Amino acid sequence: MIPPRQVRMDTLTTTKKELALDALLADDSTFYGDLFPHAVQWHGDLYLEDGLHRALRAALQQRNVIHVRVLDLDALTPVQAPSGPATASIPAQPPVPNPRKV
Repeated sequence: MIPPRQVRMDTLTTTKKELALDALLADDSTFYGDLFPHAVQWHGDLYLEDGLHRALRAALQQRNVIHVRVLDLDALTPVQAPSGPATASIPAQPPVPNPRKV
């Protein structure tokens, strides 16, 4: 349901520490599953969640952009303006007497 869009390779942050070389070198790596990598946009940063082998293959072909399906979480979360202290709605309590002071 999320259409792919062009993303600059240098804006992607990877989330995986390891790359499966068999997925990178396989001729049919796009035969199963989605043709496009998946990324998540969070606080303005793009995190590559799936498709690291496709991004690396594009980088090895010296491409600067890649088509990626991006789930924009920034657009899904409402932006709230910072407000004053949240204690304004707490009613004032009478002071509690200290039994040690006489």
